[in-house]
Amino acid sequence: MTVQTAGRRVVTNIALSLDGRYARPDNPLDMGWVMPYAVTDVARDHLTSLWEPATTALLGRVNAEGFLGFWPTVIGAEDADPRDEGFAKWLVDTDKVVLSTTLDEAPWERTTLVDKPTAEAVADLKATEGGDILVLSSASVIKALLAADMVDRLALTVFPVFLGGGPRLFDDGLPEGRWELISQSAGDHGTLALVYDRVR
Repeated sequence: MTVQTAGRRVVTNIALSLDGRYARPDNPLDMGWVMPYAVTDVARDHLTSLWEPATTALLGRVNAEGFLGFWPTVIGAEDADPRDEGFAKWLVDTDKVVLSTTLDEAPWERTTLVDKPTAEAVADLKATEGGDILVLSSASVIKALLAADMVDRLALTVFPVFLGGGPRLFDDGLPEGRWELISQSAGDHGTLALVYDRVR
């Protein structure tokens, strides 16, 4: 039995409500429910531990537009937390792969657009040299990788709110499998950071 897989790890990170949702039912792009918790020490340290060993960011188009529209503005911002600034610099400087069927060209530096099924795109990335492949909050990408049993490390921040509806991360019909809890921390406002490795 082994936890670690050979080659590059696929690491996914997403925030969940206590009732298992990653977005509000009425407005999926409204992340206001995340903000009080995302700026806690435990959430910032959690994200730092994920991006530091990663050399590729993998995003869906919607998340790419959100992340790459916001995070570069943090660099050099007055009173920016050093961990936020570190992540922002990493995101700008690292290789990015954006899965999209609609974009013709990427408006961001160091970005490759890929119009392929998620599992195929990730298999191609895993065949290359580099560090972790970090999937940043792109639920459609994470769901496809879970369905294909291609996630090596599953990182979650769980926030103590019920959204009462909205899309769930874990759909019925996922492949059976065991996971090992390798890291857990609790912080301000009841934020819980969990990291699981797939046991293969």
